[in-house]
Amino acid sequence: MVYAISILALVLIFTIATKVPINMGILAFAGAFLVGGWVSGIPIDDIVDAFPGDIFLIVAGITLLFAIAKANGTINIIVESALRLVHGRRWALVWMMFLLSGALMALGSPMAAGMLAPIAMRLAGKKKINPLLMGMAINHGALGCAFSPITIYGAFVNGLIKSAGYEANPLLLFIVPFALNTLFLAVLFAIYGRDLLHELPEDRDEITGAGAGAPTRPHPSPGYGTASATAVLPDVDVIGRTPFNRERVATLIGILLLAVGSVTFNVDVGVSSICISTVLLLMAPKKMPRIEDKVAWPAVVLVCGMLTYMTVLKQNGTLDFLGDAATHLGSPLAAALILLYAAAIISAVGSSIGTLGIALPLAAPMLAAGELGALGFIIALAFASTVVDVSPFATNGSIVVAEADVEDRQRFQRNVLAYCGLVVLLAPLVAWALIVVPTSL
Repeated sequence: MVYAISILALVLIFTIATKVPINMGILAFAGAFLVGGWVSGIPIDDIVDAFPGDIFLIVAGITLLFAIAKANGTINIIVESALRLVHGRRWALVWMMFLLSGALMALGSPMAAGMLAPIAMRLAGKKKINPLLMGMAINHGALGCAFSPITIYGAFVNGLIKSAGYEANPLLLFIVPFALNTLFLAVLFAIYGRDLLHELPEDRDEITGAGAGAPTRPHPSPGYGTASATAVLPDVDVIGRTPFNRERVATLIGILLLAVGSVTFNVDVGVSSICISTVLLLMAPKKMPRIEDKVAWPAVVLVCGMLTYMTVLKQNGTLDFLGDAATHLGSPLAAALILLYAAAIISAVGSSIGTLGIALPLAAPMLAAGELGALGFIIALAFASTVVDVSPFATNGSIVVAEADVEDRQRFQRNVLAYCGLVVLLAPLVAWALIVVPTSL
């Protein structure tokens, strides 16, 4: 009975959070106390102790650091510099947006695709680039770099791997999803982007305003608290020139130190990001008032709530029960494929990080049997759970639809949904065939 109630509560948490605008983490916290304390008889103090303080520091610290980078203009420098490199070439614009979205995500921005969508989708309309291709370029770029060691996803999954007793490999976790997302975009480019290889007469240098013989017009450098080039451009053909100053240089150095420290020296990401953010705030305390409001608190609540509920399910035996059930499906490889598809389908209409928080602990008993390559399966599961965020029901996909420069937005939304359906159909199978099977033989 305890197992049934625990599973039913988990289904209700997902269903309610999908249907109504209530943070899934809040529901998960309530479920942890009700299912843990009332149904399972777990002491309340033990449930409180299950709160993932390390994950709280990671998510809050990373999003605070990126909020500072956005507010002080550091992100503007990255975006402006990248767009100038392509000189208006249409095919290069698509791949630059892919790389730029990935770079912003890898640096710690959970909303990289959303930040670039207003620029990318208007450029697609002006340069006659298929809007589906451009929208998926920024989505696959962000999702491909979602597991950088200093992102919410990367820190979350690496933390779960370590807590489960497995040896984490942050570099492999980052490289494999990036390669697979690149593969998906390459196929899409082969279908919709081949004509972009033939430049239009006005393509070259148009991105800087020089294509028609007009001089490049300077764009005012955004300051603290002003609209930035990463959010709204008065003219998409004019890219600003945000100058370097000591705060922006310090921010770039801080992000670089965070990345190198976490990968090379295994420095705690949460602690490092909080310390770096504090130094940056002390350098300009009056220029960024109430910057703490820009922390992704909904993501903090979501991640911590789901992990707390998962701990309750581990303590009351539900996860072991489900894991044992999975091992009785027969072939471990078949069970792995089923779990990959389940994660992809659920994540396409729900929270990818919430899905990971559930699916990884569920897989633990199956991995403990030793018949599957643990790290390979975890990476495949991470990819299958996030690549489906191209869905118009996900934040990234919905922003792309909203910003698309198209005549029939409903038709475009249907096209995005159809592409998402293909991703849901193919991504788990690709991940299973290319990652799970080879690492399990």
